[in-house]
Amino acid sequence: MSEERRTEQQTRPAASDKKTVRPGRGGGFGGPAFARGGEKPKDLKNTTRKLLKYLKPHIIGIVIVFALTIVATILTIKAPKILGQATTEIFRVVMLRNTPLAGFLKTKMDFEKIFGILLNVGILYSVAALLNFLQGYLMSGITQNVVRKMREDINNKLERLPLKFYDGHSHGDVISRVTNDVDLISNTLQQSLTQFISGIVTIIGITYMMITINLNLTLLTLITLPMSAFVTVFIAKKSQKYFAAQQRYLGELTGRAEEVYGGFLAVKTYGREKDEIQRFREINEKLYKESRKAQFITGIIMPVMNFIGNLGYIIVAVGGGVLVTKKAITVGDVQAFIQYSRQFNQPIVQIANIVNMIQSTLAAAERVFQILEEEEEEPDKPDAIELERVKGDIKFENVKFSYVPEKPLIENLNIDVKSGQMVAIVGPTGAGKTTLINLLMRFYEIQGGSIKVDGIDIRDIKKYNLRKHFGMVLQDTWLFSGTIRENIAYGKDGATEEEIIKAAKMAHVHHFIMALPDGYDTVIGEDSSNISQGEKQLITIARAFLANPDILILDEATSNVDTLTEVYIQRAMKDIMKGRTSFVVAHRLSTIKNADVILVMNEGRIIEIGKHEELLKKNGFYAELYRSQFLGAMVETV
Repeated sequence: MSEERRTEQQTRPAASDKKTVRPGRGGGFGGPAFARGGEKPKDLKNTTRKLLKYLKPHIIGIVIVFALTIVATILTIKAPKILGQATTEIFRVVMLRNTPLAGFLKTKMDFEKIFGILLNVGILYSVAALLNFLQGYLMSGITQNVVRKMREDINNKLERLPLKFYDGHSHGDVISRVTNDVDLISNTLQQSLTQFISGIVTIIGITYMMITINLNLTLLTLITLPMSAFVTVFIAKKSQKYFAAQQRYLGELTGRAEEVYGGFLAVKTYGREKDEIQRFREINEKLYKESRKAQFITGIIMPVMNFIGNLGYIIVAVGGGVLVTKKAITVGDVQAFIQYSRQFNQPIVQIANIVNMIQSTLAAAERVFQILEEEEEEPDKPDAIELERVKGDIKFENVKFSYVPEKPLIENLNIDVKSGQMVAIVGPTGAGKTTLINLLMRFYEIQGGSIKVDGIDIRDIKKYNLRKHFGMVLQDTWLFSGTIRENIAYGKDGATEEEIIKAAKMAHVHHFIMALPDGYDTVIGEDSSNISQGEKQLITIARAFLANPDILILDEATSNVDTLTEVYIQRAMKDIMKGRTSFVVAHRLSTIKNADVILVMNEGRIIEIGKHEELLKKNGFYAELYRSQFLGAMVETV
């Protein structure tokens, strides 16, 4: 990014001063989700309402899923009591065989009855498993449809957002909302909602089944309920601050590592390896301490819950034994009670887990909806026109613009550019050179005056049509993952092989491409690490040649190429600019000596205008800039 852009962006409103750094999915920090420091939504009611809008078209399917979940849970709950009948039958026969009257009583084991009971239990579990499979299948379809629609809405929204949105949001933050946050919503819809319903039904169902067996034993079993709830809440609250600190230090460590590795050459050059290692160790030590606390606290949750479960088991075993001796309950019912008591604590932890998960999900949904509610580009007028060709007459009339209302940048700017002219824009960092281009292409809207192309106000032209007539080569190159051929062809739909090769030759990149093993089929990685910065620039210039635009914009396009290549490109640029209006944002004044008009900008105003020789004779701001660069070059040479 050029120095000017950095300075200009400092004046632009940022979306938030506080940015959240999220670690990648591949991290190794475990523990129950309820114990993690989940972010809370700022507007719970409004976010929930918006999320329900996405679920509304699938309401029938969701009701069916919930019904299947409830029935499956009820069948699972009912099975232990039926299984207890088999235990009671076996116990009855065993006890009769041990009595003095065993020879006179029917002590033959009724295997047919026991088999029937086991068959019923097997059917219940099989049907429950089938229903769970069916609800999982239906819910996965509903979830993916909802998430697909959400992703489509986000992508469509991002296409309609103005440039100021991207200036005010880090790319990492936007990507995190589109990927991580949407994934969290997907996972919660897929699993947590049905688990939440299942947990509630399980608690209610188990409580009811235990009451139908024996009220007194149920009351004894429920003694452990407050203990489970207390432990769950206590550990969740205790661990949240440690997980929050863990995430904070993890983000700091990730950011530090990224900065150091990104600027490794500078670290080596200035011999700061030891300092950076020490900083890394300090952050890593803090992360270690907080992670250890967080993991320890979450690690004791299951042992503690097992201990409470064992207490419940003892209560049921002792209390049930006493009741059996008094013939107030059967052994089979005691067995069912033991199974129920072992299952009772699990849904409590599950619900506490899911409640926190839903809270984090709503916070993620809120971040997604913030993008969907961002102010879009100003729409085209209903009667906006489309231009087939553009001659290239450009006129700025009393243009007024500022990124922030209280900080005026451009006031009463007037420029009159004739078709076919090469217009150079020069000035110090932050003068407004790049802003001028952004206004011309309607990336930003002016607050006053007008900008006209061929005598037509650009606000009366459809945006996509206006931009179609411009070709841009920027200092910051952009290449996507694909072949070199595809990257060059990006400049024109349906480009032929001959056109692509011709454009590459005009940009003096054909020879380099043919020297590669796969030629034009060479795949450029996402980071384009397999080609140099200068070669990237040449490919983007070839793309601009292929586009064959009516108006050309060059923002220090030759800054990343060597001197010899720059000479070739300057010659090619001269050819492509013939008959076209061209705007050249220049920092090296030696490259724009032949410009038809040089606009000298400072603090958003045109302070000088003329040709190179004329401006030098004026001995003004331009002359001073030129002399400083010329003397600097002389000093470097010496």
